[in-house]
Amino acid sequence: MADPPAFLDRMRPDVPDIVVPRAVLPFFLPRCRVRGRLVRLGPLAEALLARHRHPPVIASLAGQALALVAGLAISLKFRGSFSLQVKGDGPVPHLLVDCTDEGALRFYARTDPDRLGPLLAADPAPPASALLGQGYLAFTVDPRTGARPHQGIVAISGESFEEMALAYFRESVQLAGLVRLAASRLPAGWRAGAFILERIPKIGGAEAPEETPESEDAWRTAVALSSTLSDSELLDDGLAPERLLYRLFHSEGITVDRPRALAYGCRCTRERLSGVLAGFAPDDLDHMVTDGTITVTCEFCNHDFRFLRAEFPDRGAAD
Repeated sequence: MADPPAFLDRMRPDVPDIVVPRAVLPFFLPRCRVRGRLVRLGPLAEALLARHRHPPVIASLAGQALALVAGLAISLKFRGSFSLQVKGDGPVPHLLVDCTDEGALRFYARTDPDRLGPLLAADPAPPASALLGQGYLAFTVDPRTGARPHQGIVAISGESFEEMALAYFRESVQLAGLVRLAASRLPAGWRAGAFILERIPKIGGAEAPEETPESEDAWRTAVALSSTLSDSELLDDGLAPERLLYRLFHSEGITVDRPRALAYGCRCTRERLSGVLAGFAPDDLDHMVTDGTITVTCEFCNHDFRFLRAEFPDRGAAD
């Protein structure tokens, strides 16, 4: 049976019920054989990032990852979830972001305080490479139909998170691409955005005509125009996305597609966590008890669920 809508799920924790209706705007440049997505999380970024007590540099990294995953997920035709998992040997050893086909976003980041503190003391704004260290990025499509997940894995490379994302385009997707990412805390709260540009591959396989100098010039023109995009433009709630795209590409012609919504998407419920706890041995449950209760914190929404030990009778007594 499908999960109930969030507003009907009484077992869901008290988390923000936020939907940004025009968060992702796909677009095309027909003359240049280029497609792209403009992503703006708007107040959703504040709702997601502010629930965690991460230093600003970690929140910024997570915001960039959220915008990137949203832009990539919306471009796929699937039912399920699309996730990015980053694992490395740095002070941020694990970062996970996922987005469903309906645009529900969530994330968590695990940090090593003993290593992160000295790093931030030496450099309050270290690059993503210093935070993540050596490791890999895994992009996974997990279909809701039960089919096997499809995964693309690339090594962490480059200094910025943008450079790491471009490595995914080159090595896994094998498309020419451009990625711009931004996340910052503004007077209205955290904002995050992404601008993704992809060169549409030729169709027809070996029989298709080779790329021409004209098509190469068109791609370079699209990239050059995109390079004028500033972080402030990418994060500006007051600048309509259509207006921004027209400002960038009016000389090349641009077609926008139907905008897509993004929403706060933690899927934890008390019922699910209760089912997990019921599978633990009695001794393990006893070790979890503090002041008569068992507290389980969802890593995605940072919500504490409290259970009485008596809610989980020993299996031997129940029999």
